[in-house]
Amino acid sequence: MARAKKSGGAQPLAIELLMTDHRKVEMLFDQYEEEKEGDEETKRTLAQQICGELTAHAQLEEELFYPWLRENLDEEKMELVEEAEVEHQSAKDLIAQIEGAGEVDETYDAKVKVLGEYIKHHVQEEENEIFEEVREMQEELDELGQEMAARKAELMEEMGLEMDEGAMAAMQQQKGGRGKQQGARGSR
Repeated sequence: MARAKKSGGAQPLAIELLMTDHRKVEMLFDQYEEEKEGDEETKRTLAQQICGELTAHAQLEEELFYPWLRENLDEEKMELVEEAEVEHQSAKDLIAQIEGAGEVDETYDAKVKVLGEYIKHHVQEEENEIFEEVREMQEELDELGQEMAARKAELMEEMGLEMDEGAMAAMQQQKGGRGKQQGARGSR
């Protein structure tokens, strides 16, 4: 497997996008926890936002990032992708239960909490294991990141969700600012 040389400290675009999503959802779970004793409407709104963000993120990974990993990871690391896909299915099951819930009660809170725990575990494995395996493939991940940013914009629009600043910046890079940033990073 060919590996591109890593440039000084900057994350590859694909990893940057996924990590931005991770931080956003962590923040939403924290907000939900703060509102645990709050009104039902606020909690439902936060839970629906969490579910929407996770649905778009999982679809993005399943359509683009995981297939790319299958092509670029060594065979002995493929179990990382398999495990990540199983974790996605567990999360999707809980998301469906949360979205279909009639009442915002203790069971609802428990489902949101367990979903948060699943996601925390998934993010740790993704960032500490999967990303570490491919991080040095800067150019390939930058190209993939541009494709991911465009697809994320489509998914967010389809779902009626707002794009976050990290994805918006990636879209701007895709439209022409990328060369300037690459020049600022130095040669590879």
